[in-house]
Amino acid sequence: MIMEWVETTGKTLEAAQEAALDQLGVGADEAEFDVIEEPRPGLFGRVRGEARLRARVRPTQVRPKQERRRKGRSDKKSTASTPAAAEAAESNDSSAASSDSPSSKPARSPRRSSNNRTPKNEDKQMSTDDRPESTVSPDEVGAAAVAFMDGLTEAFGLDGSSSLSVDGLELEVNVSGSELGLLVGPSGRTLNAIQDLARVSAQRRLGDHDTRLRIDVAGYRERREAALAAFARDVAEQVRSTSTPRSLEPMSSSDRKVVHDILNDEEGVSSRSVGEDPDRRIIVDPT
Repeated sequence: MIMEWVETTGKTLEAAQEAALDQLGVGADEAEFDVIEEPRPGLFGRVRGEARLRARVRPTQVRPKQERRRKGRSDKKSTASTPAAAEAAESNDSSAASSDSPSSKPARSPRRSSNNRTPKNEDKQMSTDDRPESTVSPDEVGAAAVAFMDGLTEAFGLDGSSSLSVDGLELEVNVSGSELGLLVGPSGRTLNAIQDLARVSAQRRLGDHDTRLRIDVAGYRERREAALAAFARDVAEQVRSTSTPRSLEPMSSSDRKVVHDILNDEEGVSSRSVGEDPDRRIIVDPT
């Protein structure tokens, strides 16, 4: 799968990295970076120039299912041959939908750059060829995610069931049922935390490095995106009519991407992200 590079600039490497993550709509652990230029120290402690870098979603390689299983069997054979997890939890689906607010605390924190020319841990992000190959198929990873979500739903004492959708390396597990608002939480923050736990349980535990896993509960994410789109268009109209910039409340990188995408199609306004997590927010300017 070939991912396109985006190029961004900023006063610091961290600012350029955050701008790239806004465009890509992913967390820092799902992207890789290539630093092109760093700010240079000037007189009296001032900084000259800007940081410039390239970024893209970490590429993955599709390997045939037969090859994965064959390798797994050979590994076992060789081993045998050796001797020796609104502002209050929503109580039902309708309350979860009505509490969709455009403000959301982001789940990730910014990665600070090291003393080298690359952000912290970038050597691990960029050396995708050095990562061990996965020995499990997307279906196996998805099945593990479904089992995790079914167990979590039961542990919460809720009535729901999980289903899996597989599109190449894109996996989506949707939990359906009634009164599942507890799994969503205020502005989806509980759901984001559960998605991180599911990734650990299904992907990392099985040694998977290829798939991208998304967890949804009762179609919350689709409703959230629709609410954000309507909110962004309303803000664009206000900025156009008043010719006054507007600062939005802090959002996660995925929410900011939705808002940026909508505003890019709106005439008479432009958008940019400022600040650092957890207070990074969008500024909508008249043009």
